[in-house]
Amino acid sequence: MIAISLILAGMLLSLLFAWVSSGFKQVSDWSSFWVVLLVCSGILAAFWKAFKIENPPQALAYLLIGAWILRFITGMIWFTTLPILGHGTPAEKAGYVMADAGSRDQAAWSLAKSEKPLWTAFRGNRKVDQYGGMLFISALVYRYLGSNVHQPLMMVMITAAVSSLAVLFTWAFARRAWNEKIAWLSVWILLLYPEAVLLGSSQMREAFFIVLVSAAFYGLVRFREKHDLTGICWGLVPLLLLIPFSPPFAALVTVLLLIAGLIAGTGLLKTRISQPLFWLGLTALSFVILVSLYFALKQFTPARIWNPIEMVAWWLRKSAHLQAFMSENASGWMQKIFDSSPQWTHFPMLLVYGIVQPFLPAALVAGSYAPLWKWIAIWRSIGWTLALAFLVYTPFLAVRIKQNRRITMAIITVVWIVMIIAAVRGGSDQWDNPRYRAAFAGLACAIIGWTWIEHLRVGDPWLRRAFLSVAAILIWFLPWYLRRYYSLEWTVIDPMRILGLGLATASLVVIWDWVSTQKNICLPS
Repeated sequence: MIAISLILAGMLLSLLFAWVSSGFKQVSDWSSFWVVLLVCSGILAAFWKAFKIENPPQALAYLLIGAWILRFITGMIWFTTLPILGHGTPAEKAGYVMADAGSRDQAAWSLAKSEKPLWTAFRGNRKVDQYGGMLFISALVYRYLGSNVHQPLMMVMITAAVSSLAVLFTWAFARRAWNEKIAWLSVWILLLYPEAVLLGSSQMREAFFIVLVSAAFYGLVRFREKHDLTGICWGLVPLLLLIPFSPPFAALVTVLLLIAGLIAGTGLLKTRISQPLFWLGLTALSFVILVSLYFALKQFTPARIWNPIEMVAWWLRKSAHLQAFMSENASGWMQKIFDSSPQWTHFPMLLVYGIVQPFLPAALVAGSYAPLWKWIAIWRSIGWTLALAFLVYTPFLAVRIKQNRRITMAIITVVWIVMIIAAVRGGSDQWDNPRYRAAFAGLACAIIGWTWIEHLRVGDPWLRRAFLSVAAILIWFLPWYLRRYYSLEWTVIDPMRILGLGLATASLVVIWDWVSTQKNICLPS
């Protein structure tokens, strides 16, 4: 009886999805959505069964399904509202919240309907997909699961299902690294984190990255405890799966895993029975990544460079220079600051400018012809501002907490390295920069969960002071942005002075909070 009820519910949902996908006109393609719904359910069920080794509570299954539903519903909201409430771009008219996703998805549909083999997704498609992995998966879905009509919501459903798996890996990672209370808070943060929801509700490869990165670091902490084959597989297989999506990103995650392993003390250099398997797998994986890097980056790098590591170094330098140039020239006030400041200060300023993006005062004030985008900007900015306040405070708390200090410092180090690389690589870009660091959202949410629980346990007042300081700085920038966009009379126009005023106010607020918490302070008469 339960099986029949589930089948009927799945059919009704498929009819609804087909109706929405057709622009509320017809439901003739409902059977394709039914097949995709079965595939997604199979993916979730398979991973849930595999996760029985961690003895997950039943409530985690509900969170897993909830994450899938939330991301897919959000994707349907984009699909139905952007053609009406967007800026009118071709991607928005087609229901895509990200232009990159639109270009790639349209190319995937063309490839799926052609007679070309799907492996051609990895060749000659640099304009829509640098490396071809997401293009290949999308074309695979459309060719073998789709109908004769392009239905972008099918890939949204797949992406939403895959991205929801990060709930499992983040829970298992945080539970093994710290405890179950932190694990539960971590998955709730990840479930609602705006950037993770946004990526999981669109046809973006970063939705896959979040899962694979979380899985790899789960493998690390499991290997740290047990030194078993399961830990090795969960640590190395996700790295292998990352290669088709982005060989440079796979290389980055591999390096960060090794750094985290050495800091956390996994015993990588003195493993017992698993030692041959671990080093054999790591060596083979490194070789595959280097070969993939060579073939992936040779289309970008000069012909004289043939070493994969040198290729990556050249690519990073050029990317950083390009983003610095774009950040400087996209903003008149950045040019003014650079003209009146020493050369050596430019890179740190661009770095900080990149880390704070998307900047909440700008999102609150900046206007838009499409109000929907203003609310999306505010939603994303609030999420990142709250996360950044935690991540700035976390290292200071970690040096005072002895319990599980090594794994905590390892994850903090990884998260901050990624934030810096994203700021350098993505600059002030409101989309590339946040999605680069969002690939590590599972780790970031886990460390935020650890911070909150430990803060409550030790009764540390500095988290409150960190939030008060961030609020003081942001408030000073609001009139500056109001002056830029609405001609508000405001005498302080130098952003560096605004920052100085914010820092000075933050210092006074911290002193006031400290004084107010002292019970036996002796005041002069």
